[in-house]
Amino acid sequence: MTQQNGIRGSSDPSSHSETSKAFDLANGLDHDEVQGAADCERGRGSESGDPVAIMGGAVTAPDGGWGWVVLVATILVLALTLGFPSCVGIFYTDLQNEFHASNSETSWVPSIMTSVLHAGGPFCSVLVGKLGCRATVMLGGVLSGLGMAASSFTHSITELYITAGVITGLGFCFSFQPAVTILGHYFVRRRAFANAMSSTGTALGLCTLPFLGNYLHTEFGWRGSFLILGAVLLNCCVCGAVMRPLQPKKHRGQPLMNHTPPPLEKETKQEGRLRTIWRFLVASLKEHMAFDQLRNNQHYCVFAIGITFMMLGFVVPLVYLVPYATAHSMEPSRAALLLSILGIVNIVVRPPFAIMFNMPWFKGRHIYVFASALLFNGLSNSICCIGAGFPVLLAYVVTYGLSMSVVGSLMFTVLMDIVEMRRFPSALGLLAVMESITLLIGPPLAGILVDRTKQYFYVFIACSAVVASSGLFLMLSFLWLDKKERKASKQGNLSAQPEAVKPAADASPVCEYSDLP
Repeated sequence: MTQQNGIRGSSDPSSHSETSKAFDLANGLDHDEVQGAADCERGRGSESGDPVAIMGGAVTAPDGGWGWVVLVATILVLALTLGFPSCVGIFYTDLQNEFHASNSETSWVPSIMTSVLHAGGPFCSVLVGKLGCRATVMLGGVLSGLGMAASSFTHSITELYITAGVITGLGFCFSFQPAVTILGHYFVRRRAFANAMSSTGTALGLCTLPFLGNYLHTEFGWRGSFLILGAVLLNCCVCGAVMRPLQPKKHRGQPLMNHTPPPLEKETKQEGRLRTIWRFLVASLKEHMAFDQLRNNQHYCVFAIGITFMMLGFVVPLVYLVPYATAHSMEPSRAALLLSILGIVNIVVRPPFAIMFNMPWFKGRHIYVFASALLFNGLSNSICCIGAGFPVLLAYVVTYGLSMSVVGSLMFTVLMDIVEMRRFPSALGLLAVMESITLLIGPPLAGILVDRTKQYFYVFIACSAVVASSGLFLMLSFLWLDKKERKASKQGNLSAQPEAVKPAADASPVCEYSDLP
C-alpha cells in the first residue's frame, strides 16, 4: 500500500506539488498548512493565468538565494506562533487572581487558542486562494498582534477567550500555514534540509518565549506583558513581507470576468444566490475534508481516531507544567527554564531525527516508531508523580522532549504513507478539524480535575493514560490491519498464479509503472 502510494505520488505530475507541500507540513509540526498549499498555488494561478507555471513547469525553485531569507522568516514565524501557547502558563496564576477564575475556566484561554490555530485551516485556504501566501501571513501577524494587545485591556475571562483565544489563534493559523507552504516553492533539491531547519522554529519559540514572558511578567505584570507580546507578534508581518511569490503576475490587462465561465453566471442568476453558496460550501467540504477516506480507508480511520484521542492529553502537560512547579514553591524563573530546556531538546534532536527517519530501513515502519514514541511519551508523564523538585522535572522535560521530537517528526509522514498523495491535503484537513475538538476540551477537563482534587499531579497521570493508550491502540490496530493485508495479498497472489503463464502480448500496458521519479 505504501509502495503504491509512493509510485502514484512520484509518477503523477499533477500531484508533485502536493508531495512537496506534504513534506513542508510533516517537518513543520503542526498541523494544516497543506490545505493552504493547494489554494496557495491556485491563488498564484489566478494572478498569473498560467497553470503550467504553477505546477513547476515554467518556474524553477532557486534552492537558495532569496530562499534562505524565506527559510529564516519561516523559522521566526513558527517560533512566534506555534511556540506561543506554551508561555501562557507563566501568566496562569495572575489570570486566576485577576478574574477570580477556576483552573478549568483559566485553561480555556490556551485551549481555545490552540484549537482555533488548527481548526482555522479551511478559512486559511480560502484566504490563500484569494490573497496568496504573502498577504495571508501578514494578515495573520496583524490579527495575532491586535488580539494580544486587546487582551491587555480585557475586564473578564470571557473577553479574554475572544481576544487571546479566537482572534490571536486565528492570526496564528493565518501566519504559520502559508509560511511553511511557500517554503516548498523555494526549495526542491534541498527541501529535506530546509524542512528540517524550519521544524526547529517551534522549538526555538519554546526555548525563548518563556524567558521573555517571565521577564515581562516580572517587570510589567500580565497586562503590560500581553501588550508588549502583541507588538512582538507583529513581526510576523515583517517575515511575511519577505515571502515574495516566485511566479510573476501576467496578463494583468485581462478583464476579471473572463476567468468566470458564462454558464456559471447564468446558473447563479437562475437558481439564486443561496443555492450557489450552498453548492460552494459542499464543494469546499469535499475538497478540504476527506470523508471518503474516513469511510473507505481503514488505515486512515484508525489513525484519525488514535490521533484525535491522543490530542486530548498530548499538549496538556505543557499548559500545567509551570503552575505545577510554582505550586510546589519553585521560583517562576526556574519553572520557565523548564520550558526553555524542552525547546532546546527539540532544537538539538529534531534535525537528526528528520534525517534518520528518511533512511531506507524505516520505510514501512514509520507507524510503529511513531506509536512507540507515543507510548514512551505517555509513560514519561508519570515521572512528575515522583516529585516536583527541579531535578525530577528536569528529567521529565528531557524525556518528554525526546519523545515529542519523534512524534512531531513522524506524525504527518505516517499520514503520507496511508493515503494517496492526491488525497493528502483533504485527509489532513479532516484530521486537523477532528483533533481541534480534543485540543479544545483537553485543558479545561484537566482544570476540572485540579479544581476537584486540589492536586496537579493527577493531571499528569491522566495524560499518561490517554497518550500511552493511544499509542497502544495505534500499534495493535496497525499490526492487525497489516496482518490482514498481507493475508489478503498472499491469497491474491495464489489466485493470480494461473494468469502468469499467459503470453506477454496479452499484458496490458496500463499495468506497467516506473520506479523513477
